[in-house]
Amino acid sequence: MRVLVTGHYGYIGTVLVPLLLDRGHEVVGLDTDLFEQSTFGDGIVDVPFIRKDVRDVEITDLKGIDAVMHLAGLSNDPLGDLNPQLTFEINHVASVRLAELAKRAGISRYIFSSSCSNYGAGGEELLNEHSPFNPVTPYGQSKVRVEQDVAKLADDEFSPTFLRNATAFGVSPRLRFDLVLNNLVAWAFTTGKVFIKSDGSPWRPIIHIADISRAFIAALEAPREAVHNEAFNVGRNEDNYRIRDLADIVRETVPGCTIEYAADGGPDKRCYRVDSSKIRAVLPNFQPVWDARKGARELHDAYRRVGLRLEDFEGPKYKRIDHIKSLLQTGRLRPDLRWAGAPQRKSPATV
Repeated sequence: MRVLVTGHYGYIGTVLVPLLLDRGHEVVGLDTDLFEQSTFGDGIVDVPFIRKDVRDVEITDLKGIDAVMHLAGLSNDPLGDLNPQLTFEINHVASVRLAELAKRAGISRYIFSSSCSNYGAGGEELLNEHSPFNPVTPYGQSKVRVEQDVAKLADDEFSPTFLRNATAFGVSPRLRFDLVLNNLVAWAFTTGKVFIKSDGSPWRPIIHIADISRAFIAALEAPREAVHNEAFNVGRNEDNYRIRDLADIVRETVPGCTIEYAADGGPDKRCYRVDSSKIRAVLPNFQPVWDARKGARELHDAYRRVGLRLEDFEGPKYKRIDHIKSLLQTGRLRPDLRWAGAPQRKSPATV
């Protein structure tokens, strides 16, 4: 298929695109590339792409596209909290508008990158796709609204699918350090301390970004009736962890480190365990291959390879919120998070 991947220069997108190409699909990207100066290592695969904010997509951008994989958006809670109204404009309104445009353009498949953060304050119970939503941040609320609004567009010609990803981890050319396992390994490697910012009690389901990418591909290639207007928790049941258990894995992985709790760390209201049985039953081609220990080793090796420093991942180079604030303060971004001038990096492959 000819697949439009929005956010193809993001944390997941830079891993998903080469896997799609390996499967023989043709890929077109769409990204405003806010983090062009935050590339971790190398490995970004160039594909034809449209450099555009997702809020500004036009129906002509969708010409010749068979399926949309929609990943673009403000990607974490601190960014969502920076300007909640802007978060809803980008993550909610623009996502629904993109689905409406895709339907008008005759595109049959729309796969939305949703989140298990939809469950928010989920507590101790194992949650499946029919469990109630309980988002506690603008980011989580925006994901819920997209699912609810795009589901109403489903009909015989337009088939949306909602992939509720567990908390991601793993190495990427656009690596995120705000994600729990990535962050714990980074602190351990750079300081010798596995630094826990909560009391360690919250539950998190986790999944490697390559396995998230495999879920997207499995949904794309599945029979329409299997995924039509369906939501799937993306993960494995055995990969629900308390934060303190992940810290133990990191301590065992990074030589000589110890665990330290933040003095003001309390229970995080974001606490949820998810049941991912459905995706394994309905999409047998989804075969995740990563676990926390293997991922911690991968991260540790990558951090050693580049000589990661604390000021890199806790400063504007890689920390998403600080990077955006720096672009705003220097006038490169307008307050609405659109570029104020020409972007720094141009791709030789544009559409």
